[in-house]
Amino acid sequence: MTKVTIYDPAMCCDTGVCGPVVDPKLTAVAAAVFSLEKKGFSIKRFNLSNDPAAFVENKKVNALLFEKGIESLPVILVDGEVVKTGEYPTVGEFAEWFGVGASELQTVKQPSNPLNVTIASPGAK
Repeated sequence: MTKVTIYDPAMCCDTGVCGPVVDPKLTAVAAAVFSLEKKGFSIKRFNLSNDPAAFVENKKVNALLFEKGIESLPVILVDGEVVKTGEYPTVGEFAEWFGVGASELQTVKQPSNPLNVTIASPGAK
């Protein structure tokens, strides 16, 4: 069975899908990972902020960080081999690695009625 491991840069939370500005690429990755986990596939993520030991223990990831610095993150391993550095996999790449249809991993849908919030400055009427 295919095993994918993602070594994320330092982020505020495990998925990076939090805070005032959310990167759409991270949303797609989080959705794909969630979907793959639900299907029973082997996929793990390590966040440099929360799991620094994982970066030290993996010799390939440790060597990349030593040679190229944090610009090499994220590092993606498939079955223990580095397949991608410096950017996240696409939904198509996840689908290819696990032998599933890309449509099975695109679980994030845009809301039909997006939330529109206006924040007034103090003292505004």
